[in-house]
Parts: sequence; C-alpha cells; structure tokens
Amino acid sequence: MTADSRPEPPHFGDERETLRAFLDYQRATLAMKCQGLTDEELRQRSMPPSTLTLLGLVRHLAEVERAWFRRVFEDNDAPMVWSPTIDFQAAYDVSEATGAEAFAAWEAEVETSRRIEREADSLDLAGHQPRWGEEVSLRMVLVHVLLEYGRHNGHADFLREGVDGAVGA
Repeated sequence: MTADSRPEPPHFGDERETLRAFLDYQRATLAMKCQGLTDEELRQRSMPPSTLTLLGLVRHLAEVERAWFRRVFEDNDAPMVWSPTIDFQAAYDVSEATGAEAFAAWEAEVETSRRIEREADSLDLAGHQPRWGEEVSLRMVLVHVLLEYGRHNGHADFLREGVDGAVGA
C-alpha cells in the first residue's frame, strides 16, 4: 500500500459534516486496501469455504451505495449493479470481474450517493427503503452505510494481509 492519503475527518464539526467526512474516510480506506493490486490479487480468496475477496467487497459496496442512496431517495425500482434481483451475494462472484469494472461502478455509485446527500436540505430527508417497505431518514442511511464500510474494511484488512502481507491503516 502507498502512503495514507485518506481525508482526515474534522475534530470539530456539525453532525452532517462529521458524518460525511467519516463516510468518505471509510470509502478511502477501502480504496487504499486495494491499491496497487492486480486483478488476480484482488480476486484472492480469504480461506475456504469463504468466497470473500477484496474485489467482491468493492462490488458489494457499490451495491450498498446504490441500495441505500439511489434506491431509497431517487428510484425505488433502480436495478442492482450485478444482480437482476436484490441478491447482495451476486457481487461476490468475481470469477470474471475486473478491478477496472468494479471500481468504475463503485466510484459512480459513490458520486451518486454524494450528490444525493449534498442536494438534501436536511439529514431529516425521508426516503423509502423498498426492501423494508419503510421510510428512513438520510441520517439513518449515512450511519448505516458508514457501519457497512467499517465492518467490511475490517474484512479488507485481513484480506490485504493475506495477499501480500501489507498491514496498517
């Protein structure tokens, strides 16, 4: 991994600025954990029978971004990125996936998510989570997605160490 260039969250800031910054920090952590690896290395599995890979995590988190921002606040019927149904496991099938394809999709979803958050007047903006059939606030979505990244970045730590021994950050 290269030098740590993740954006530093503020030590003081309002709720929105803090949530936004910590989510961007977690997004940057995922990218950093994958930095400098070949497609073959990104596809390296953790340990049998697990199919977990760094590439699968990138694809999964693209689905998470879409499911929690685009589908909740813009288009409840938007298709998932890699599944014609709501199958989050489909993203983990990386047998024919490439890093370029996965990162392009992930980066596009992140930009859509950022736009939706920036355009919202308030963290109290309500959206409809179609999987739950319930209304949720932008605040809840930001926290939920932040927790998703935190959990999966823990997986990414172990996966990266297994690929080339790189640890840290």
